[in-house]
Amino acid sequence: MLFGSRARGANQPQDGAFLLRAPDQDLENEFVQGGVIDKLSLQFELGWKLLRALLAYEGDAACVTGSPRDIIKAASAYYDFMDEKVWLCMLSDRNNTVPVFDARSVFSFVQMAIQTCVPEFVRLRDGLLARYGNLLCALDTTLGY
Repeated sequence: MLFGSRARGANQPQDGAFLLRAPDQDLENEFVQGGVIDKLSLQFELGWKLLRALLAYEGDAACVTGSPRDIIKAASAYYDFMDEKVWLCMLSDRNNTVPVFDARSVFSFVQMAIQTCVPEFVRLRDGLLARYGNLLCALDTTLGY
């Protein structure tokens, strides 16, 4: 699930929690930048797929299409805490990402991700936990997230 809310051993970090610590890292280091971008991509994929599973639970037909755009748009109608614009921007970034060799552009993207995307993931996590509670843990196990 988003930010690894599933219980793990004390020595096992939660996958998404790395993004929460990103502002404390050396964001000019290309390895750190690559890690932030990879974790952002993973959290986005987990996020929209979780939304698809929740739309199926709610009985919404959008979950059948498999289209991340349709799922994001439908989910934003269910969840007022979700910022559709940010999610569609993340989808666009995912679809349009090409290797960027300009260090300034990569740094800017990482900054945007930390300032915009990470807070959106946190809002989604908190809103979904408030709405579904333990059901999310069951989905987490069932879907293998």
